[in-house]
Amino acid sequence: MTEHRAWHDAYPQGVRPTIPLDTYASLTDFIGQSLQKYADLPAYENMGKSLTYREIDTLSTQFAAYLQSLGLQAGDRVAVQMPNVLQYPVVMFGIIRAGLVVVNTNPLYTAREMAHQFEDSGAKAVVILANFADKLEEVLPETHVKHVIVTEIGDLMGGLKGSIVNFMVKYVKKMVPKYHLPQAVSIKTALAKGAKETLKPVHQDADTIAFLQYTGGTTGRSKGATLTHGNLLSNLLQTSEWNGRDLIEGKEVAITALPMYHIFACTINCLLMTKFGAKNILITNPRDIPGFIKELSKHPFTFITGVNTLFNALLNAPGFADLDFSHMKLSIGGGMAVQKPVNDKWKSITGKPILEGYGLSETSPVLTFNPTNGTDRIGTIGLPMPDTDLKIMDDDGNEVPLGERGEICAKGPQVMTGYWERPDENEASFHHGAWFRTGDIGIMDEDGFFRIVDRKKDMILVSGFNVYPNEIEDVVAGHPGVLECAAIGVPDPKSNEAVKLVVVKKEDSLTKEELIAFCRENLTGYKVPRHVEFRDEMPKTAVGKILRRKLKEA
Repeated sequence: MTEHRAWHDAYPQGVRPTIPLDTYASLTDFIGQSLQKYADLPAYENMGKSLTYREIDTLSTQFAAYLQSLGLQAGDRVAVQMPNVLQYPVVMFGIIRAGLVVVNTNPLYTAREMAHQFEDSGAKAVVILANFADKLEEVLPETHVKHVIVTEIGDLMGGLKGSIVNFMVKYVKKMVPKYHLPQAVSIKTALAKGAKETLKPVHQDADTIAFLQYTGGTTGRSKGATLTHGNLLSNLLQTSEWNGRDLIEGKEVAITALPMYHIFACTINCLLMTKFGAKNILITNPRDIPGFIKELSKHPFTFITGVNTLFNALLNAPGFADLDFSHMKLSIGGGMAVQKPVNDKWKSITGKPILEGYGLSETSPVLTFNPTNGTDRIGTIGLPMPDTDLKIMDDDGNEVPLGERGEICAKGPQVMTGYWERPDENEASFHHGAWFRTGDIGIMDEDGFFRIVDRKKDMILVSGFNVYPNEIEDVVAGHPGVLECAAIGVPDPKSNEAVKLVVVKKEDSLTKEELIAFCRENLTGYKVPRHVEFRDEMPKTAVGKILRRKLKEA
C-alpha cells in the first residue's frame, strides 16, 4: 500500500502502467520509424553544424551497407571509440541497422584498457577518432580487429567549416598524435562506398544482442554487459512513459554533455530523444566549462542530463547564473549521488530541481527515477520504473525488513542477459537466478522511495561500524570552502579502517582543522575523518564520476 500511494503521485491512475514491449520489433525497427517520422527536423548539432533526421537516416544506412560489404556477419562486434561528435549517432545506428553489435569504448582508455576490451569482446572492426589512433596502432596486433575506420572531429561538418576544425585540432591544438595504420579507411570513404551498396535486411528480435556495454571499471577490471534489443527497447519505453507528460514531440532541445558511449546518455539522450524527435546539442568537451556555458547560451534548451560533478562545476563557473532557463523542463542527474547542496543551488538558480535516477550499465540503465510532477524527494533515487521490481536483500538473498539496509536487487525487462562470456560472474551476480545484485547498498522508505547508501565495495569498516562515503561526502559538500570531495577508507591499526577525506578547495584559506571541526558538528564520532588531503583535482571517469579506487590506490 505504501508503494501504491507513491505511484499515485507519479501516475494519475495510481499504479504503474504495463509497458507494451512489442511496440517495436527491434532497435532497427525503432530507428527506422523515428528517423522517417521526424525526417525534416534537426536531429543533432555540434559546433554549430546541424544534421536532420533525414540526413542521419541516409548516412547511417550508408554506413550499415559499408559494414556489410566488408563481410561482417550478423552478431559480429564493432567497437566505437569517440566522444560526442556528429559521427557517433551515424555510426551507432549504422552498426545496429547492419545487424551487428555495438561495443562502446571510452576514448580516454589507455592502450592496455583498449586491448582488454577489444580482445574480450572479440571486436572485428573499430571506428575510432584520429586523436586516439596511436593507441590503437600499439594494441592492434593483440586483438581480432580486421577493419579500422578512422574519423576526425570535423568530418561530417562539411565544406570549409569541417576542414578548418580538422586543421585546428590536428595542427594548431596538436591533439592528434602521429599514427601509422595503413589498413585504415576514413569515414568519408566508408560512407561513399556504402552509398553504392544496398543494405541487406537482417533478422533481429528482442533477444538479439545489440550492445556489449562495458562497466566503468571503478571497482576493478571491466566486464561486458550483454544488452539485447529487448533490454534497450524496454528501457526506452519505460523512460518514455515516465517522462512523456513533460516532453512534446518535435519541440525539445536536449543538452548532451555526457558522452553517448556511456549507457546513461546512450539511452536517455540518444534513444529517448530520438523517440521524441528532439534536437540534440552535442558537447564534445564538457570539461571546457567556459566553452560549455557559451554553447548553452545559444540554445533555448528544455532538457539537460549530467552527473553531480558536472552540475557542481557549472554552478561554480562565471556566467552560468546569467543563462536563460525559462524553457528548461527537466534536469536529470545520474551516474553518482546528487548532493543536496548542489541540488539546492541548482534549483535556486534554474528554478528546477535535479531529478535523480538510478541504474547501471547492466540495466540499460534506468531502474528508478524520481517523479517529474513536482514531488521533491532529493536524497532518494525515486520509484521503480514500470515493469521493474526492486528488493533490498541480505548476502543470502533474503529480503530485509522495511527500513533496513541491504543490497539493492532488481528484476525487469531492462536487466542484461549476463556478462559477456563470464559464466562464473553471472552466477554470482544474480540471487535465485532472477534478481540482479547491483552491488549498491540501499534502503526502501515507507512510501516506496528508494535511497542509495553506498557502493558495497566502498563501505568503510570503522571499529565494527559501517561507514558510508556518500553520507560523509554529502555533509562535507555543504561546507562553503569545498569544491569537490571524496571519502575513502584507509588501514588503521586500532579501528581496522579510518575515514580519509580528499578535498578540492573552493577557498584557499580552508584548513584541515576547519574541515574536521565541521564534520564533528554534523557526524557521529566514528564517521569523522581522521585524515584530510587537499588536491588540485580528483581522478574521474570520462563521465565525471570520482574514482575512489584511484584515491585508495594512491
